[in-house]
This record gives sequence, C-alpha cells and structure tokens, in this order.
Amino acid sequence: MELTLPILKKMFAEAARDIAAEEQNLCRLDSACGDGDHGVAMRGAIEAASGAVQAASNLKDAFFDAGMAAMANSNGSTSTIYGTLFTGISDALPAGAESLSAAQIASAFEGALASMREVVKGDVGDKTCFDALIPAVRAMKGAADAAGLFSAAAKAADEGAKSTEKLRAKFGRARNLGEKSVGTLDPGAVSNAIMFAAFSRAFGK
Repeated sequence: MELTLPILKKMFAEAARDIAAEEQNLCRLDSACGDGDHGVAMRGAIEAASGAVQAASNLKDAFFDAGMAAMANSNGSTSTIYGTLFTGISDALPAGAESLSAAQIASAFEGALASMREVVKGDVGDKTCFDALIPAVRAMKGAADAAGLFSAAAKAADEGAKSTEKLRAKFGRARNLGEKSVGTLDPGAVSNAIMFAAFSRAFGK
C-alpha cells in the first residue's frame, strides 16, 4: 500500500482529532516544566495543518500547505518544529505527486528531520520532541509499505515518548529545574507520539 492524498487527509483529520482530545493533558504535562500551553499550541498547529491538507490537490502541496498553516496558527517552538517538518517533507516530493512508496516517505521524513535539526536544537536523550521523532523516522527505513512504515514509526515514537519520564531536561525552561525535571513525560514527545499513532490508525479506516 502506498500513501495517497485521500489517506493523507484521513491521517491529518485523525491527528487533529486526537490532539484536540489530549489538549488539556498536554498542557498539564507542559505546566510541570514549561509554560503550560503546549496543548493549545499543538491543537492550533495540527488543526490548521489538517485544514490545509483537506483542501490540497496533491501530496507535495498538501505537506507544504500543512507546514505553512502550522507556522501561521501556532507559536514558539511548535510553530518552527511542525512548519519545518511538513515543508521539509514537501521539498523532497515530486511536483504533483499522487502517491508515495514507503521508500519515498522514509527519505522525505529523513530529509525533513535533517532540516529541522539545523534550526531546532535537540537529540535523543535531551527530553524533547526529538526523543519521539528521531526514533520514529529511523523506524521508517526498510518498511515494505506505507501502512507498515507508519505502524513502525508510531511504535517507536510511543516508546521514545515514554522514555522521557526518566530523562533530565537539557533545553527550554525545563532545563532550569535540573533533576526536578526527571519523573515527568516531555509534552513535545508525547504530542509527537499521538500524531504518529493517528497517522498509523488512518490506514485501517
């Protein structure tokens, strides 16, 4: 199975719904170490991105429009992260693309991740969204089809997000808490895991 525009529209609709449902929980997680507004920022970014995808006519434009919408309707690092991620994926796709193989998807996400890491600091172990995103992108390699790719990515992102509970924060306001930042999940990693879980589930609908 390849990724097509109808499936992508389902993926983003599912992600927007799930992020909205978890908005308060994400804010609660963020309030432990940050500003307490991550749920609001994520909901704004993903709902706007989903709206843009629903109106798109091909995959390249869908990802680009999603990124621009995310940047225009969110703030702070969330705006930068998801704007760069989605537009970076678009940059790797052929014009007018109507379907993508697993290999094309994996390559596009890998390139987008590289672009993100040029503008957003963080790595696995830093208690950030990268603890979910980097493993998710790595897990995409070698997948037989798009459904399997997003299933593997979702599993890796979930495991990565859960691992942040034992980590000490190294960036943002949370780093000022030192050892007190240990014992809570990173909201950015959790929201990333929610997104990939929704993306994967869309293939079964």
